[in-house]
Amino acid sequence: MLEQVVLWKCGDYDPELLKEALKRCFTLLGGLDKFVRSGQTVFLKLNLLMKKKPEDAVTTHPAVVEAMVRLLQERGATVIIGDSPGGPYNQMALKAVYRTAGIEEVARKTGATLNFNTQEIDVPYPEGKIIKRFTLIKPLVDADIYISLSKLKTHMMTKFTGAVKVNFGAIPGMLKAEYHFKMPRVMDFSEMLLDLTECLKPTLNIMDAIVGMEGKGPSAGTPKKVGALLVSTSAPALDVVAAALAGIEPVSIPTVKAAENRGLPASINQVELMGYKLTDFNIQPFALPDYTGEARFPIPDLLNRFLESWLKPKPVFMEDQCIFCRECINNCPPKALSAGNKAPEIDLNKCIRCFCCQELCPRKAVDIKKSPLARLLFK
Repeated sequence: MLEQVVLWKCGDYDPELLKEALKRCFTLLGGLDKFVRSGQTVFLKLNLLMKKKPEDAVTTHPAVVEAMVRLLQERGATVIIGDSPGGPYNQMALKAVYRTAGIEEVARKTGATLNFNTQEIDVPYPEGKIIKRFTLIKPLVDADIYISLSKLKTHMMTKFTGAVKVNFGAIPGMLKAEYHFKMPRVMDFSEMLLDLTECLKPTLNIMDAIVGMEGKGPSAGTPKKVGALLVSTSAPALDVVAAALAGIEPVSIPTVKAAENRGLPASINQVELMGYKLTDFNIQPFALPDYTGEARFPIPDLLNRFLESWLKPKPVFMEDQCIFCRECINNCPPKALSAGNKAPEIDLNKCIRCFCCQELCPRKAVDIKKSPLARLLFK
């Protein structure tokens, strides 16, 4: 039986319009009552990458969150809203992100609980292909139901970030750096994300694709109007449809390729699309990050390592935009960055190309540049 994905048109962030659109999505899947019962606690996990305003299209829009919270509350559920953003995972950091992203206001209006519980818990996952045990944020694990609410964006490391990648926010704060450091290769990292998704088993996966992000995502790209909501019980299947909607060949995305390796949906023909058709949306293909992923050739590893040193892209720091906040230095997994005279300096021998520096920079002061050889080979 094919995994079902609902694709629905929704033109703007009006809360009542969103609420009605989400209702129609759930009706096609059998109704929200099929997934949530009265008295249950729901952890609604957002994409709150960093302290950004809703109009920046970096974080899940608060209007979508509000609409979802109200639907859950109407079914008698207790809702906890949260995420583990990039950087420190403490109450002060969470409060700043919630406030700037408009989520604090959602909690005030709806009475939902904002998560400030920063406890961690180890969860064994012996079935994992890459990881057999995860350290996760405890309130998500303790909840009766886990629902993810992702954002349609491109990504400098994984090309695309959606319903699978959003689960990385279940890893507490700075611990994410350890996962990056242990799995510098994008395919290993993507396999880990699939392990994590299968470990967490979200009850529902919802994507805010009303306004997405193209280009240098997930934080330094350009907002792009799409006008869609997506809902599925399968994160990989949802990502396949979202990628196709964005004009991206799904299997070219490392997380989708990892899903294909496991026999999970990896093409639009492997999902049952409900609601609207892809052709109902007139969207120009998303501009992609200027990075093609890892280069591997059928030659000995020693020569591969030599070629990679010449082909790998590198972060470049723009002195005129850098404010020396040290976010990149503090959050660099391999500690490859140090303070320079006018901008951070990088040790490329240590750099693992996770691009956390670019992802977490509040001023878009980090660019990713290809080497001249890579530009020649991968035009």
